[in-house]
Amino acid sequence: MRSILSPLVITVITLGLQLESANTVAQEAEVPVHQVYKAVGGPTQPKVPIYWNRYHNYAEITKMLQDLAAAYPQLFKVESVGKSTDGRDMWVATITNFEVGDESRKPGFWIDGGIHANEIQATEVALYTAWFLAEMHGENKFVQQLLRDRVFYILPDMSPDSREAHFLEPNSTNTPRTGQRPVDDDRDGLIDEDPANDLNKDGHITQMRIRDPNGRFRAHPKYPNLMVQANSEAGEQGEFTLLGMEGLDADGDGRSSEDGDGSYDPNRDWPWKWEPQYVQRGAFRYPFSLIENRNMAEFVKRHPNIAGAQTYHNTGGMLLRGPGSKQDAYEAGDLQVYDQIGKVGERLLPKYRYMNVANDLYEVWGGEIDWFHQMLGVFTFTNELFIQYNYFHDATGGGSEQSYEFDKFLLFGDGLVEWVEVDHPVYGKVEVGGLKKNWGRQPPGFMLQEECHRNMAFTLFHADQMPLVRIKEVTTKPLGNGLTEVTAIVENTKLTPTHSSMDRKQKITRPNLVSLKADGVQVVFGQFGGDVLFRNSTIQDRDPAVIKLPVIDGKSLVYVRWIVNGAGQGEVVLDTIKGGQAKAQFSVPSVTP
Repeated sequence: MRSILSPLVITVITLGLQLESANTVAQEAEVPVHQVYKAVGGPTQPKVPIYWNRYHNYAEITKMLQDLAAAYPQLFKVESVGKSTDGRDMWVATITNFEVGDESRKPGFWIDGGIHANEIQATEVALYTAWFLAEMHGENKFVQQLLRDRVFYILPDMSPDSREAHFLEPNSTNTPRTGQRPVDDDRDGLIDEDPANDLNKDGHITQMRIRDPNGRFRAHPKYPNLMVQANSEAGEQGEFTLLGMEGLDADGDGRSSEDGDGSYDPNRDWPWKWEPQYVQRGAFRYPFSLIENRNMAEFVKRHPNIAGAQTYHNTGGMLLRGPGSKQDAYEAGDLQVYDQIGKVGERLLPKYRYMNVANDLYEVWGGEIDWFHQMLGVFTFTNELFIQYNYFHDATGGGSEQSYEFDKFLLFGDGLVEWVEVDHPVYGKVEVGGLKKNWGRQPPGFMLQEECHRNMAFTLFHADQMPLVRIKEVTTKPLGNGLTEVTAIVENTKLTPTHSSMDRKQKITRPNLVSLKADGVQVVFGQFGGDVLFRNSTIQDRDPAVIKLPVIDGKSLVYVRWIVNGAGQGEVVLDTIKGGQAKAQFSVPSVTP
């Protein structure tokens, strides 16, 4: 039926509907907070709205952090800890309630991601944590308590150059793992001259194959993009020979793609149990020979209040602790702390496994988590993000066949490059195809936010269990002859001790100090012990006014006692490096001799 409305009338009506729709959106954006139907577990109306179903490049990361600092100046600060190899700023966010207490005297928690640049969701988890802490501070009591008592230092992108390379240049899901510092991998006098090549110009480095009736591989009967080995014993005939990843022999040495980006491993560059390349594949010239790691380490060393740390990697669904070498060992007391935190992590992250690197995975010499624990006394986990269980919640995992099934039914083919024929200067007609660079090691967009949130929840639990000290009470008791007994009970209310066992063994951090300060009062005796009766107590003869406690164990009390001469108002001051500070007032009444 022919319309009775003129084109002009139709245009006016259309514009009116668009304006009405725009006004509706504007009105919805202005709905009072108490009228917003809020999904629990997230901010109601974030000042910095961010989509967590996609990955962010360097410019977006920079803007995100700067926007959060501008929106929440009382909670969020951003600084560069130095430049990367290619001159990019390495941003660290410091997040705490700056209006309460001195940031440098609060127990600190370090978070980093993306030391292996292709492990791109690692950076997203760190970013999500920074965003969540800022946006939820006004809505959630737990977050308020965390930022009152703790300070977070978050470096989302440990390898900014190679992350950009992964995003903007042709790569596979596994590359570049290294940084961008040029290295002559094949020792032919040339540097990075034979990288992988994108033969079909689609932005992904996939596999190459040729049709070969005597080949060892065939197409999977259900998922034809998947190559599987032909079962000759069952009479299966091969169809293809696989030639490896897309590439050319650019330097004419008979090999393809053997000298690309870097080749060193930034997580083999740390000084504890470091070994050279011939022992530890991926090691570079010497510990901290990589500028990105050195920038980060110098920041950490300037913040001795850091008591816990988390570094994010992928993949496999693991909560890893050290040691990385079978020739190394963690102290028994420290392992008890790791075990308690790790078991909670297994609950928060379904099918993730709490594991030891050296004995349950493989040996790592010169790894970051061992540097943190063994040289700084900091309890540290590495989370290997994403697990195939998440595909269909199938406990068996399922391997590559499940990933192709997942791609077919949930990604609708978006995770794969269809096999296409191209000309190769050496092999002639070849076909290229397979997994895209943004699928395989990384979760798809619709699963990314849950991965971020669950891993953040584990990290916040760990951060909440860092030591936190208080003075439970101070009492006085006259002894006669002008003397008074002053007793303070100091407490660590959290799971983690003020000093790890390794910290005490290596004498990394100075002892906790419990000081009695009062005008007109002379301290003549000081001691501390583990119970109110002071059984097996330690007497401090020298400078008894400042008692030195080697450790306040997790969820435990220490009793400190002084005998003083004189009278006056005073305070007990508890000062720790990694557990915070506390003060309590008391008075010593005048005593008739």
